[in-house]
Amino acid sequence: MTTDKDQSMDDQSPAVVSAVKGIDVTPNKDEGVRKVVKKQGEDGDRPMIGDKVAVHYTGKLLNGKKFDSSMDRKKPFIFNLGKGQVIKGLDIGVSSMQRGEVCMLLCKPEYAYGSAGCLPKIPPNAMLQFEVELLSFKGEVLTDDGGITRRIKVKGEGYNSPNDGSTVHVLYSTVHLEGRCGERLFDSRNLHFVVGESEDMGVPLGVDRAMEKMQKGECCMLYLKPKYGFGKDGRAQHKIGPNSDLMYEVTLNDFEKAKESWELDLKEKLDLSARAKQKGTQYFKAGCFLQAVVQYQRIVSWLEMEFGVGKEQQQTIQNFLLVAQLNLAMCYLRLREYALVVENCNKVIELDGKNEKALYRRGEARLFRNEFSLAMSDFKLVLQVNPSNRAAHGQVSICQCKIREHHERDKKIYANMFQKFAEHDVKAGKGKRRRGEDSGVMNENHQVAIKRRRRSQDHGQDCP
Repeated sequence: MTTDKDQSMDDQSPAVVSAVKGIDVTPNKDEGVRKVVKKQGEDGDRPMIGDKVAVHYTGKLLNGKKFDSSMDRKKPFIFNLGKGQVIKGLDIGVSSMQRGEVCMLLCKPEYAYGSAGCLPKIPPNAMLQFEVELLSFKGEVLTDDGGITRRIKVKGEGYNSPNDGSTVHVLYSTVHLEGRCGERLFDSRNLHFVVGESEDMGVPLGVDRAMEKMQKGECCMLYLKPKYGFGKDGRAQHKIGPNSDLMYEVTLNDFEKAKESWELDLKEKLDLSARAKQKGTQYFKAGCFLQAVVQYQRIVSWLEMEFGVGKEQQQTIQNFLLVAQLNLAMCYLRLREYALVVENCNKVIELDGKNEKALYRRGEARLFRNEFSLAMSDFKLVLQVNPSNRAAHGQVSICQCKIREHHERDKKIYANMFQKFAEHDVKAGKGKRRRGEDSGVMNENHQVAIKRRRRSQDHGQDCP
């Protein structure tokens, strides 16, 4: 850090100031990146590996020639820290900053563009200076719905990550497994589980899903929304109420990677599919619908591109796919993901156009989406397949009622709309008549005034 006296050196070259007064921020202290703070940041957290950071920066050569600046573009530069998206010197320098801090960074060539440079702006073996302001940072979002956010404290080794079916050995934080709700620690232990089946060990889905993004030796903090934690039911044994946010600190010590789909022969895929089907049913009955989805999706990923040899194998493959996609549709119905229900039912209907369950579940999803005519068509197709399906008869009646209600609402809306238009036209007509009457009065007054002026002029001409 610098004092007021240090910062009085502004009349000197920033590179000289950084070299003389800067602190070495490299992990191995090789003087590769030196830093001088120009403006102190806010006390508190610093960005971690994988965080999405927003900065303003200006980069110059040692002779003072500017080669790049986000300020010139009037737009902050955003990148994921520690992921190799910027030069090494910026990754290291920004990781040492606090929100709102402004600093100078002096980067040696090996922490910049090295012997190759970045022609034509940056020559080979160039030492670079940057002025950087850290505007904001936030964790890496791992899911499309923002339900799992990761912040990496210690980077892992290599590039391999556990996949579905991997066996992992997990320690959570320095005190083994750490799960927190607010500030309260509710879980602390060593753990060994199969990825995709962490629920069996009382570990929420969010931790399980994050495993696929982690490397061996990585330590990270996971922030879980209720959907990926313990959901609307909470977890009584840990005294966690409904819809609670959770935080886990996770260290992945080791894992045994499962075979990828292309490494499995058909017999292995069928055996694994039978187990996944059983596991999915277990989770579904327990109300763990997202966990069940993971199991049924495995079956689809293993078998959707398999054709088998002979009719018997082909039929076995088709049966597994039908069950998996029908059960996926049922899970998504429970999760209220109606577009995904329709998608999976369509896949079943492609294989079996008269599948009663697929037609019925697609009808249910369309009914929930207020697509009443399409839903009624599906339920009528169910009745063509099975005329005695009483539930489908009931749903047809519901659809008919909904369609009538919809038409009645439309009539009222249009009637009110036309009434308002008519009232508007009447008001507009009255306004025109009023303006016409006012205009007539004004015209009469104008004519009287003209006549008076003329008489006045005539009298004026008679005077001596």
